Amino acid sequence: MILRIDFHSKIPIYQQLRNQIVMAIADGSLGEGEQLPTIRALAEESGINMMTVSKAYQMLRDEGYIVTDRRRGAVVIGRRSEDTVSDGFDKTAKAQGDGLGSESEAPEVQPQPTAGQEASLRLALMQLIAAGISKERVLKLCEEILQ
Repeated sequence: MILRIDFHSKIPIYQQLRNQIVMAIADGSLGEGEQLPTIRALAEESGINMMTVSKAYQMLRDEGYIVTDRRRGAVVIGRRSEDTVSDGFDKTAKAQGDGLGSESEAPEVQPQPTAGQEASLRLALMQLIAAGISKERVLKLCEEILQ
């Protein structure tokens, strides 16, 4: 697994690590039972502090993506089935409105998402996939949000 850390990003390094591991689980690059590098090895390999790697691993463990074992280290749990995960979809975004206005107010030229916005959306979708949410359910959620 190749991790790309942007040391100039506003996104904390531990969050970048966590996000990339979630995406690797979602796209199948990291499979169930696969061992992650030790905290020390990943820190040395990537040139970051061990506490930073530890924080990322703790987040992944707390979110149910990995388990840690003193003998085996950090191991990927794999994609969770939709039945074992509660619907963590945050409906507050819909309640607050999308800020786009009505269709009649829409400008002729629609603004394009920034690279950061596209990356955030990609991550959110990958998190749902990694959690075992079906493509059909993800599309339905998108339709609900955009209504």
